Amino acid sequence: MNKIHLILALLAASTTSFAAESVKATVNGMVCAFCAQGIEKRLSKMEATKAVFVDLKNKTVAVEAKPDKTLDPKAITAEINDAGYDVVKLEAVPLSVAEIKAQTKAAK
Repeated sequence: MNKIHLILALLAASTTSFAAESVKATVNGMVCAFCAQGIEKRLSKMEATKAVFVDLKNKTVAVEAKPDKTLDPKAITAEINDAGYDVVKLEAVPLSVAEIKAQTKAAK
């Protein structure tokens, strides 16, 4: 991704909704598979959600939008907070959940 695309992605992230393919959140408080499963279930039930990936080691949660749907960062944050965890960062990313998983595995 070049700098222009990164800047555009960051500008898109500053609006009330994310039009990017996925949203990646840094989440504090997740310590076990049960934590990950709870967050994944909650986010999977959201109307705009196509896929969810929770990475406990890196404390990240990725949510991919369905085609022609827009992810709502406030709703994602609320779901994670309601599950008992803290969202410390939320960013739009132009990757699918499968691509984010692949990057995570490659980094190991």
